[in-house]
Amino acid sequence: MNIPLTLNSILLLFLLGIFVGIIGSVLGIGGGIFVVPFLIFFLKVPIKYAIAVSLVSIVAVSSSVAMVNIEKRLTNIRLGLTLEMTMALGSIFGSLIMLRLSSNQLQLYFGIILFAIALQMLLKSFKKNRTHFQNYGSFFYFDPLLQKNVYYDVKKTPIAMIFSFFGGTLSGLFGLGGGIIQVPIMNLICGVPIKVATSTSNFMIGLSASISAIILYRNGYVIENITVILIFGIILGSYLGIKFLYKAKNEFIQFFFAIFTFFVSIKTIMESLTI
Repeated sequence: MNIPLTLNSILLLFLLGIFVGIIGSVLGIGGGIFVVPFLIFFLKVPIKYAIAVSLVSIVAVSSSVAMVNIEKRLTNIRLGLTLEMTMALGSIFGSLIMLRLSSNQLQLYFGIILFAIALQMLLKSFKKNRTHFQNYGSFFYFDPLLQKNVYYDVKKTPIAMIFSFFGGTLSGLFGLGGGIIQVPIMNLICGVPIKVATSTSNFMIGLSASISAIILYRNGYVIENITVILIFGIILGSYLGIKFLYKAKNEFIQFFFAIFTFFVSIKTIMESLTI
Protein backbone atom coordinates (compact mmCIF):
# COMPACT_ATOMS: atom_id res chain seq x y z
CA MET A 1 0.00 0.00 0.00
CA ASN A 2 1.19 3.54 -0.85
CA ILE A 3 -0.23 6.93 0.16
CA PRO A 4 0.18 9.95 -2.18
CA LEU A 5 2.67 12.41 -0.66
CA THR A 6 3.36 16.08 -1.33
CA LEU A 7 6.83 17.61 -1.27
CA ASN A 8 6.07 19.09 2.16
CA SER A 9 4.95 15.67 3.45
CA ILE A 10 8.14 14.04 2.20
CA LEU A 11 10.27 16.73 3.88
CA LEU A 12 8.36 16.40 7.18
CA LEU A 13 8.72 12.61 7.09
CA PHE A 14 12.46 12.89 6.49
CA LEU A 15 12.87 15.39 9.35
CA LEU A 16 10.77 13.13 11.58
CA GLY A 17 13.07 10.25 10.70
CA ILE A 18 16.12 12.32 11.71
CA PHE A 19 14.46 13.25 15.00
CA VAL A 20 13.44 9.65 15.72
CA GLY A 21 16.92 8.43 14.86
CA ILE A 22 18.47 10.87 17.33
CA ILE A 23 16.15 10.17 20.26
CA GLY A 24 16.12 6.45 19.55
CA SER A 25 19.89 6.15 19.57
CA VAL A 26 20.29 8.33 22.68
CA LEU A 27 17.43 7.11 24.88
CA GLY A 28 16.79 3.62 23.51
CA ILE A 29 13.01 4.12 23.23
CA GLY A 30 12.60 3.47 19.52
CA GLY A 31 10.67 6.66 18.73
CA GLY A 32 7.27 5.03 18.26
CA ILE A 33 5.62 7.58 20.57
CA PHE A 34 6.41 10.20 17.93
CA VAL A 35 5.96 8.27 14.68
CA VAL A 36 2.46 6.96 15.42
CA PRO A 37 0.79 10.27 16.41
CA PHE A 38 2.54 12.13 13.57
CA LEU A 39 1.22 9.71 10.96
CA ILE A 40 -2.27 9.78 12.49
CA PHE A 41 -2.71 13.53 12.92
CA PHE A 42 -0.64 15.02 10.08
CA LEU A 43 -0.94 12.41 7.32
CA LYS A 44 -4.30 10.95 8.42
CA VAL A 45 -2.92 7.40 8.36
CA PRO A 46 -5.19 4.82 10.07
CA ILE A 47 -3.72 3.82 13.43
CA LYS A 48 -3.07 0.17 12.55
CA TYR A 49 -1.03 1.23 9.50
CA ALA A 50 0.75 3.88 11.59
CA ILE A 51 1.73 1.26 14.17
CA ALA A 52 3.10 -1.02 11.44
CA VAL A 53 5.25 1.78 9.98
CA SER A 54 6.41 2.66 13.50
CA LEU A 55 7.58 -0.90 14.15
CA VAL A 56 9.62 -0.94 10.93
CA SER A 57 11.19 2.40 11.91
CA ILE A 58 12.14 0.93 15.28
CA VAL A 59 13.99 -1.89 13.51
CA ALA A 60 15.81 0.76 11.45
CA VAL A 61 16.92 2.69 14.56
CA SER A 62 18.15 -0.47 16.25
CA SER A 63 20.05 -1.65 13.18
CA SER A 64 21.73 1.74 12.76
CA VAL A 65 23.21 1.94 16.26
CA ALA A 66 23.50 -1.63 17.53
CA MET A 67 26.91 -2.51 16.10
CA VAL A 68 28.51 0.77 17.23
CA ASN A 69 27.23 0.33 20.78
CA ILE A 70 28.42 -3.27 20.88
CA GLU A 71 31.92 -2.22 19.80
CA LYS A 72 31.98 0.39 22.57
CA ARG A 73 30.86 -2.27 25.10
CA LEU A 74 27.77 -0.21 25.95
CA THR A 75 25.43 -3.03 24.94
CA ASN A 76 25.13 -5.91 27.39
CA ILE A 77 24.33 -8.69 24.94
CA ARG A 78 23.89 -11.35 27.63
CA LEU A 79 21.29 -9.31 29.50
CA GLY A 80 19.63 -8.22 26.26
CA LEU A 81 19.18 -11.75 24.96
CA THR A 82 17.91 -12.96 28.34
CA LEU A 83 15.21 -10.30 28.55
CA GLU A 84 14.51 -10.65 24.83
CA MET A 85 13.08 -14.14 25.32
CA THR A 86 10.08 -12.91 27.29
CA MET A 87 9.93 -9.61 25.38
CA ALA A 88 9.54 -11.48 22.08
CA LEU A 89 6.66 -13.53 23.48
CA GLY A 90 5.00 -10.34 24.67
CA SER A 91 5.51 -8.73 21.27
CA ILE A 92 3.72 -11.57 19.47
CA PHE A 93 0.92 -11.48 22.03
CA GLY A 94 0.48 -7.72 21.59
CA SER A 95 0.40 -7.90 17.77
CA LEU A 96 -2.29 -10.59 17.79
CA ILE A 97 -4.40 -8.52 20.18
CA MET A 98 -3.97 -5.41 18.00
CA LEU A 99 -5.41 -7.19 14.95
CA ARG A 100 -8.64 -7.87 16.88
CA LEU A 101 -9.29 -4.42 18.35
CA SER A 102 -11.22 -1.57 16.71
CA SER A 103 -9.42 1.65 15.75
CA ASN A 104 -11.19 3.80 18.36
CA GLN A 105 -10.28 1.32 21.11
CA LEU A 106 -6.65 1.41 20.02
CA GLN A 107 -6.55 5.22 20.00
CA LEU A 108 -8.08 5.41 23.48
CA TYR A 109 -5.66 2.85 24.95
CA PHE A 110 -2.75 4.42 23.11
CA GLY A 111 -3.63 7.85 24.54
CA ILE A 112 -3.79 6.46 28.08
CA ILE A 113 -0.40 4.75 27.68
CA LEU A 114 1.10 7.96 26.30
CA PHE A 115 -0.22 9.93 29.27
CA ALA A 116 1.39 7.49 31.72
CA ILE A 117 4.69 7.65 29.80
CA ALA A 118 4.61 11.45 29.80
CA LEU A 119 4.05 11.52 33.56
CA GLN A 120 6.94 9.12 34.11
CA MET A 121 9.26 11.21 31.92
CA LEU A 122 8.24 14.46 33.61
CA LEU A 123 8.92 13.09 37.09
CA LYS A 124 12.31 11.72 36.03
CA SER A 125 13.27 15.03 34.41
CA PHE A 126 13.03 16.79 37.80
CA LYS A 127 15.20 14.23 39.58
CA LYS A 128 18.95 14.55 39.68
CA ASN A 129 20.89 11.46 38.71
CA ARG A 130 22.53 9.86 41.73
CA THR A 131 24.94 7.44 40.14
CA HIS A 132 27.19 5.45 42.45
CA PHE A 133 30.22 4.02 40.65
CA GLN A 134 31.98 0.87 41.82
CA ASN A 135 35.55 -0.18 41.23
CA TYR A 136 34.75 -3.76 40.26
CA GLY A 137 32.04 -5.79 38.57
CA SER A 138 31.26 -8.50 36.02
CA PHE A 139 30.84 -5.94 33.21
CA PHE A 140 32.32 -2.56 32.31
CA TYR A 141 32.45 0.12 29.63
CA PHE A 142 34.68 3.16 29.10
CA ASP A 143 33.00 6.52 29.75
CA PRO A 144 34.82 9.34 27.87
CA LEU A 145 33.27 12.02 30.12
CA LEU A 146 34.65 10.39 33.26
CA GLN A 147 37.80 9.20 31.48
CA LYS A 148 37.62 5.81 33.20
CA ASN A 149 35.98 2.40 33.07
CA VAL A 150 32.56 2.08 34.70
CA TYR A 151 32.00 -1.32 36.34
CA TYR A 152 28.63 -2.85 37.18
CA ASP A 153 26.80 -6.11 37.96
CA VAL A 154 23.41 -7.34 36.72
CA LYS A 155 20.84 -8.09 39.45
CA LYS A 156 17.32 -9.57 39.77
CA THR A 157 17.17 -10.98 36.23
CA PRO A 158 14.11 -13.29 36.83
CA ILE A 159 12.00 -10.34 38.03
CA ALA A 160 13.19 -8.25 35.08
CA MET A 161 12.11 -11.01 32.65
CA ILE A 162 8.53 -10.78 33.91
CA PHE A 163 8.42 -7.02 33.34
CA SER A 164 10.11 -7.54 29.98
CA PHE A 165 7.11 -9.55 28.78
CA PHE A 166 4.93 -6.50 29.48
CA GLY A 167 7.37 -4.31 27.55
CA GLY A 168 7.12 -6.64 24.55
CA THR A 169 3.33 -6.55 24.71
CA LEU A 170 3.43 -2.74 24.50
CA SER A 171 5.72 -3.03 21.49
CA GLY A 172 3.32 -5.19 19.52
CA LEU A 173 0.14 -3.52 20.72
CA PHE A 174 1.03 0.17 20.39
CA GLY A 175 4.16 0.26 18.25
CA LEU A 176 6.21 1.79 21.08
CA GLY A 177 9.16 -0.54 20.73
CA GLY A 178 9.06 -1.47 24.40
CA GLY A 179 12.14 0.63 25.18
CA ILE A 180 10.18 2.96 27.44
CA ILE A 181 9.70 -0.08 29.71
CA GLN A 182 12.99 -1.88 29.11
CA VAL A 183 15.25 1.05 30.06
CA PRO A 184 13.70 1.50 33.55
CA ILE A 185 13.69 -2.29 34.04
CA MET A 186 17.43 -2.58 33.41
CA ASN A 187 18.33 0.61 35.24
CA LEU A 188 16.12 0.29 38.33
CA ILE A 189 15.64 -3.47 38.73
CA CYS A 190 18.87 -4.87 37.29
CA GLY A 191 21.06 -2.01 38.53
CA VAL A 192 22.57 -1.35 35.09
CA PRO A 193 24.00 2.15 34.31
CA ILE A 194 21.61 4.29 32.26
CA LYS A 195 23.89 4.44 29.20
CA VAL A 196 24.16 0.65 29.14
CA ALA A 197 20.40 0.36 29.64
CA THR A 198 19.58 2.61 26.68
CA SER A 199 22.12 0.90 24.41
CA THR A 200 20.95 -2.59 25.38
CA SER A 201 17.34 -1.48 24.91
CA ASN A 202 18.15 -0.37 21.35
CA PHE A 203 19.57 -3.82 20.68
CA MET A 204 16.49 -5.54 22.13
CA ILE A 205 13.68 -3.48 20.64
CA GLY A 206 14.95 -4.06 17.12
CA LEU A 207 14.66 -7.82 17.57
CA SER A 208 11.19 -7.73 19.14
CA ALA A 209 9.82 -5.09 16.77
CA SER A 210 10.93 -7.12 13.76
CA ILE A 211 8.70 -9.99 14.89
CA SER A 212 5.65 -7.74 15.14
CA ALA A 213 6.56 -5.94 11.91
CA ILE A 214 6.62 -9.23 9.99
CA ILE A 215 3.16 -10.13 11.31
CA LEU A 216 1.72 -6.76 10.31
CA TYR A 217 3.50 -6.78 6.94
CA ARG A 218 1.97 -10.14 6.09
CA ASN A 219 -1.42 -8.61 6.89
CA GLY A 220 -0.78 -5.66 4.53
CA TYR A 221 -0.37 -2.86 7.10
CA VAL A 222 3.09 -1.54 6.11
CA ILE A 223 2.94 1.58 3.87
CA GLU A 224 6.05 1.28 1.70
CA ASN A 225 6.66 4.86 0.48
CA ILE A 226 6.23 6.40 3.96
CA THR A 227 8.47 3.75 5.51
CA VAL A 228 11.32 4.24 3.03
CA ILE A 229 11.42 8.03 3.55
CA LEU A 230 11.40 7.59 7.32
CA ILE A 231 14.25 5.08 7.22
CA PHE A 232 16.50 7.45 5.22
CA GLY A 233 15.98 10.11 7.89
CA ILE A 234 16.45 7.60 10.70
CA ILE A 235 19.84 6.46 9.39
CA LEU A 236 21.10 10.07 9.37
CA GLY A 237 19.54 10.82 12.77
CA SER A 238 21.02 7.70 14.34
CA TYR A 239 24.48 8.70 13.16
CA LEU A 240 24.06 12.14 14.76
CA GLY A 241 22.62 10.60 17.94
CA ILE A 242 25.59 8.32 18.46
CA LYS A 243 27.91 11.33 18.25
CA PHE A 244 26.47 12.96 21.35
CA LEU A 245 25.20 9.87 23.17
CA TYR A 246 27.79 10.36 25.90
CA LYS A 247 27.14 14.12 26.23
CA ALA A 248 23.31 14.31 26.17
CA LYS A 249 21.57 15.48 29.35
CA ASN A 250 18.67 13.11 29.80
CA GLU A 251 16.78 15.39 32.18
CA PHE A 252 16.30 18.14 29.59
CA ILE A 253 15.40 15.70 26.81
CA GLN A 254 12.92 13.85 29.04
CA PHE A 255 11.27 17.14 30.01
CA PHE A 256 10.81 18.03 26.33
CA PHE A 257 9.44 14.56 25.60
CA ALA A 258 7.03 14.82 28.52
CA ILE A 259 5.46 18.12 27.41
CA PHE A 260 5.11 16.93 23.82
CA THR A 261 3.74 13.54 24.83
CA PHE A 262 1.20 15.08 27.21
CA PHE A 263 -0.19 17.08 24.28
CA VAL A 264 -0.32 14.06 21.99
CA SER A 265 -1.90 11.81 24.63
CA ILE A 266 -4.72 14.27 25.36
CA LYS A 267 -5.40 14.81 21.66
CA THR A 268 -5.37 11.06 20.99
CA ILE A 269 -7.86 10.39 23.80
CA MET A 270 -10.16 13.18 22.56
CA GLU A 271 -10.01 11.84 19.00
CA SER A 272 -10.92 8.33 20.16
CA LEU A 273 -13.98 9.63 22.03
CA THR A 274 -15.33 11.44 18.96
CA ILE A 275 -15.19 8.39 16.66
